[in-house]
Order: sequence, then structure tokens, then C-alpha cells
Amino acid sequence: MKTWLLALVALFLAIPAAAQQSAPLTVASPNGSIVLTTGVTGEGRAWYRVDRAGQPLISESRLGFLFTDAMAFDRNVAVAGHERSSVDNRWELPWGERRFVRDHHHELAVTLRQRPLDGSTLIPAPRDIIVRFRVFDDGIGFRYEFGSGWGTVRIQDELTEFVVAGAGTAWWTIGGDWNRYEQLYQRTAIDAVSTAHTPMTMVLANGTHLAFHEAALVDYAGMWLRRTDGQRFRATLSPSGNGARVTRAAPFPTPWRTIRISGDAAGLVESDLELNLNEPNKLGDVSWVVPYKYIGIWWDMHLDNWSWAQGPRHGATTANTRRYIDFAAQHGFRGVLVEGWNIGWDGNWFGTGDAFSFTQPTPDFDLEGLAAYARQRGVRLIGHHETGGNSAHYDAQLEDAMALYGRLGIDSVKTGYVADAGGVIAGRNPGGSLQMEWHDGQWQARHHLRVVEAAARNRVAVNPHEPIKDTGLRRTYPNWVSREAARGMEYNAWGEPGNGVDHEVTLIYTRMLSGPMDYTPGVLSLEGRGGRPMASTLARQLALYLSLYSPIQMAADRIENLARFPRELAFIAAVPTNWEDSHLIDGAVGDYALFRRKDRNSADWYVGGITNGEARDFDVALDFLPAGQRYTATIYRDGPDADYRRDTRGQIVIEERVVTSADRLAFRMAPGGGTAIRLSPVRSRARR
Repeated sequence: MKTWLLALVALFLAIPAAAQQSAPLTVASPNGSIVLTTGVTGEGRAWYRVDRAGQPLISESRLGFLFTDAMAFDRNVAVAGHERSSVDNRWELPWGERRFVRDHHHELAVTLRQRPLDGSTLIPAPRDIIVRFRVFDDGIGFRYEFGSGWGTVRIQDELTEFVVAGAGTAWWTIGGDWNRYEQLYQRTAIDAVSTAHTPMTMVLANGTHLAFHEAALVDYAGMWLRRTDGQRFRATLSPSGNGARVTRAAPFPTPWRTIRISGDAAGLVESDLELNLNEPNKLGDVSWVVPYKYIGIWWDMHLDNWSWAQGPRHGATTANTRRYIDFAAQHGFRGVLVEGWNIGWDGNWFGTGDAFSFTQPTPDFDLEGLAAYARQRGVRLIGHHETGGNSAHYDAQLEDAMALYGRLGIDSVKTGYVADAGGVIAGRNPGGSLQMEWHDGQWQARHHLRVVEAAARNRVAVNPHEPIKDTGLRRTYPNWVSREAARGMEYNAWGEPGNGVDHEVTLIYTRMLSGPMDYTPGVLSLEGRGGRPMASTLARQLALYLSLYSPIQMAADRIENLARFPRELAFIAAVPTNWEDSHLIDGAVGDYALFRRKDRNSADWYVGGITNGEARDFDVALDFLPAGQRYTATIYRDGPDADYRRDTRGQIVIEERVVTSADRLAFRMAPGGGTAIRLSPVRSRARR
């Protein structure tokens, strides 16, 4: 740490709190590189700012609230006290991109007191809010804490600001759009953003990487970021169908507002900021949460070969499911997802969902018999609960549905909320009218936790699609294993425009910063409906397993197509979904990414990544391997003429080499391509 910074920190630690109340307060990251300062203006408005390496990063930005039934917490505020603390510990993830996470931060908790207004009854007594700041070497987080004296709080919106000090580029999707989070990312200047979902990623002109998000979104509305002018962004909360965007009985904390900060792409991707800001595991023993790979009765529906609805093209039949169970058992897949197994898919269910039963199968689907048959073959059925956005209808059946899965040994479920934004049905108001909510509003945040907790009571893991965004709650509820919250593989089935060649490599630096995504890779045929080509090479489909993390990974293609690629299928069956450690070897936001990952359950290493529409050459040192150990490198790379724009997209080279930590591996990624490499220790022959 710089000498001047050490002296500054020591000074603020030594001065009594009472003497600092009239001056700004400062807290630095453990290594001193990031400094957060907070105070109040002459008008009594609270603010904070962030500097990195002595340069402004977030300029002076406001803090505060608007309420629906009370004066704003904005002016006439003073610092009434503060406390400091520090943490440095290590905790273990039961599953994830790495086994151990270090939580090392300095904390400053500031009590802001709004004074009564002289001669007015509008603020008759002082009102306190604690703002708790935590500063890490890789970013900051802060939240507001309302004390019990507030009673019931009705928040109209936040006044929280993020004023970005330097020019640069932003990657973002529109907040409040009809298609929820399922959008292609825009790449614009920072001052061209409108209203953005989080995570929103930026790279400043000086190379600093930023990602704005939130952590521990519990019983609160999701945050969007609305640009007000220049590079000033203000938090705005997802709307509510009941007036106030958040209604809570105090005491309670808000979610953490987070900024990942790094000098390069690797620091952004590898940060555990949001996980560290969540509470530890509340479920106790979670050994029953098992990472796995799966296949499913799914892609054929998106190709329009089968239907979810009953009839001659119904996909979820007993016969089809037995075939998929047999294929899974033969090729080493633990799970078989079956969509369309239950009553309710006939007719128009989009955005309505009131006909769904989550316990009654269709007449041509033997739920109990298939669950038993799967277990006999070492496979598990994966449950599916599509709600059509009717969360209230699902709530009414939730306990029975999860108990059924628990009894049958169906230990994971994919949920769905297919409805346009603002189209979630939360029940009826006292007058009989529908109460409509947003996918990322407070009501739906509460609903998702009800689902996760009910599932946990029956030892079921949950993978929601059309969900609320991930904010690190997998730490607190480890059965919340994955989710969607972005455009998934199915867009490539439907035809143009598809996801495009930039989409997946952009996800790594945006959506994936929030947590695991069930993207469903493994479409080895590289074809959508009517044989439309996908923007991918064959090697890229394998590399996605190393690029887009999830503890559950699908081989999404039809089993007839998977069987046509036995060597590629063998890689998919072998690649882990649970890692000891992960590192971004090289990458640039929206352009390319190359990872190395260590298997948690063997001595194997994997190297892999993807590129956008530009071909790239790599030369990777293997010095991360243990010295003196020989490894067999099985390499899956693009063929010499592979190109996602041409009929050569399926050209792949599979080769083996024996390597050690002293070696390097050189390879090329084709346009729209990727590379996947498995490194397995060479087994010594036993002596006779």
C-alpha cells in the first residue's frame, strides 16, 4: 500500500467518530487501490464517490429515497455516527467455479439522520438510515438499512446514483423491455445508454473495467439503471402493481448496490463480490445438491417437430421418455428433462397459465413408472413447472408439487414464467381485478424464494427460466443451482436473427457476472428449424461448456443428432460441471475469452474458450500443470477451413498430444469458433 494512503487510513482510524462528523469519511480497500469517500453537502444531501489508484472513478453521487406516503429522504441529512470494521476469511462453495472464496474487505457503516423540519409536521422527528459500505480489492458494495422506528416503509424509488467519471464503452440490455432479460446486448458509448438491466459492463478509456449490479435481492424490487444526463445513472426500481415499488415492515436492509472494479477482463470475471455480500448457506447439509449434465425432450419442440400440447405430435410420451432415459444411461448423463408432461399445455397458455396442473400428468405419460425406471438405470427425471407467468396459480399448488417430486426422487426442477414483462399474475385484488406484476418486481422476488424454500424442504434443486436475475443468492440457498435471465439457445432454433456470433462471448462479461446460466449448449447438428445454420462452429459447441458456467449443463440437441457425433458426445459426457478453480487466461469484453479450469473431483484440467466473428490465434503456456507429471491433451479445435458463415462450420480436428508443464499449446479459433482441451494425467503402467 502507498505510504501516503497508509497514513490517511491510520489518521481516520485514530480520529474519534464525533470529530469526523462534519468532514467526509473515507474507507479504502485492503490493498489501498480503491478509496470510497462519503459525506453530505451544504444542503444536507448524502453522497459518495470512488477513486482508484488516486484517480476519480465514480464522481460524487447522491444517496437517498422517495416514498409514496412520506417526505423524501434527501435534504436536511447529517452524519450522526459511524463504525468501522474489517473481515478477512475464506469460505467454501458446495459447488461452483471454484471451491474456496476469500472475503477480504473493509467496512464503513454511516448513520445518516434526517433532521425534523422547523415549523412543519411533515418530518416531526429525526429519521435514521444506516448506509453500510464494504470495499474490496475488486470492487465495492453498499446498502441501506432501515431501523424499526420506520414502521412500514413504502418506497416509490431510490435516489441512488452512479456518476461514471471517465468516458468509455458500455455493454447493456434495456430495462423494462417487453421481452424481460432476453435481448441481444448493445455495445455503445456510456453516454448513449438509456435504461439498463444489470449487470451492465463498462470499459473505460484508461482500461478500467466496471460492472454494475446488485447482491442479495430479497423481498425487494430489482434495480435498473436509468441514465439521466451525461454519464450520470440513477437506480430505478422495477414497478409494482400495487403502487409503491417496495413495501416492507422495518427493520430491513435493501439489496447491496455493487460495482466490480478491475484493471482487466480477468479481474472482472473472477470477482466473487456479489457472493461475498450474500449471507452464508441457510439450508445446512446440501450434499443432495448434485451438479450434473442432462439431455431432454425439449429441442424437438423448438424445432417444431414435437409439441408441448397433447395430440399426435406430443413429445412428452412414455415411449419417448424411455428412449431418452436409455440414451442418458448409455452415454453417462444423469438427468432427462421432460417438458409438456403435465395437464395444461393445450390451448393458449402463454401469459395465462390457469390450466396447468403441477401434479397431474397427461394420459400418455407414466410419471411414477418413468421416475422408477430412470432410477433403475442410474438416471433421474428432471421436473418441469411452466407457469405461463401465473405465479399465483403455481403458489397454490407449490407444496403438493414439490412433495410429489421429493417422493418420486425427482431431485431437480426447471420452472418457467413465460409472459411478457409486467404480465406476471399475482392473484386478484379485493375488488376482483387481476394484480399484475413484473418478473423482477418485489412480488416476484418473494415468489422465487417461496419456490426455492419449498423445493429445499423436499431436497429439490431449482433452475428457473424467465426468472428474476441472479444476485448471488446461490450462496444462501445452494439448491438455486442455475437460471436463464438472458437469450438462450432456443433463439438459434427459431431462425433469424438468432443469437448472433457476438452473443455468447458477450454473455461471459455481462450476464454471467451475476451467476450460472442454463444456456443449454451442445447443438452438434448446428441447425435450427428447417435446417437453418447456427452462428457457430462444431468446436464452439464443445467450448461453450468451458465458457458459460453452470453446475447443470444440457446436451441440447435431439438424441438422434447427438449419436451422429460420438467423439464430441464423449467430450460432453466427460466435461465436469463442478470446478476446483477457474481462471480467465485471456479475453476482451464482447470479443473472445479463454479459460482454464481444474476439475474438483479428479486431477484433470480443461482449457477452452470462444471468439466472435474474428479468427484468433492462441499460444497457451501449461505452467499451471504440476511439475513432473505427464498429461494427455485431447484437443477439439476448429478445422483449417472452419467458419461459422460457411458450410465448413462443422469442420473439426480432434487430436492428442502428451504434454508437461514445460510445454505450450498453440491453436486457432475460426470465425465464430472455439477450442476445448482436456488434460488428463498419463497413468503409469503397473510393474509386473
